[in-house]
Amino acid sequence: MGSGGMATCIDLSADVGEGCDDGPLLPLVSSVNVSCGAHAGDEATIRATLRSARVHGLAIGAHPSFADREGFGRRITSRDPAVIADIVAAQVAHLARLADDEGVSLAHVKPHGALYNLAASDRQVARAVAQGTASVLPGTRLVVLAASVALDAARAAGLQAVAEAFVDRAYLDDGTLARRDRAGAVIEDPVTAAQRALALVRGAPLRSIEGRLLRITADTLCLHGDTPGAAARAGAVCAALRAAGVVVAAVR
Repeated sequence: MGSGGMATCIDLSADVGEGCDDGPLLPLVSSVNVSCGAHAGDEATIRATLRSARVHGLAIGAHPSFADREGFGRRITSRDPAVIADIVAAQVAHLARLADDEGVSLAHVKPHGALYNLAASDRQVARAVAQGTASVLPGTRLVVLAASVALDAARAAGLQAVAEAFVDRAYLDDGTLARRDRAGAVIEDPVTAAQRALALVRGAPLRSIEGRLLRITADTLCLHGDTPGAAARAGAVCAALRAAGVVVAAVR
């Protein structure tokens, strides 16, 4: 997307394979981030998700996380860079093997939950995530928070850095995501989500939950598949983008 201008093409992704009903969501997105099983999902669910993504022609990514099923991967279980690099490498390798079994390949990696947020602000963690990814899939795309330290870490590891923004989550003044337990942190209204998506592709500012105007340049927009009403929000976003002449397509 050009700085300050209208994007003619944007990737729309969803986090899937987490035990939710992803069926209605898949036809509406161009990419999926598939759980590696550490925070949610099981092998049968993951394999079924990979097969469905193949049918819909979606770009498929690994979605590694802290091993925290009770907290859905939204709690920090380690800050040790060596441990984190091993976590990422093992989970990406596991999903790559399942993908190969199902006749598909992985196009990218996107960390999940607490691991994603920690990598966005902690340079050592960002480097560990990038190194763990590169050790299994050298040169692949690493999807991380737009304008975060994780972008530089991805590039330094020889990966293709993909900047991500969220249409269903609120931001803090510093450009990081507001905690889910804060009022207004999760955007549930489909119309509001669609408006936010249009603002992002147009290079228009979003207002943070604290009131600051943020300009966010992104290559991909994310919808959370585990949030109730995800398909309705995705439908509204797709309709708004189509009406604005924006093509929804995976990052190439």
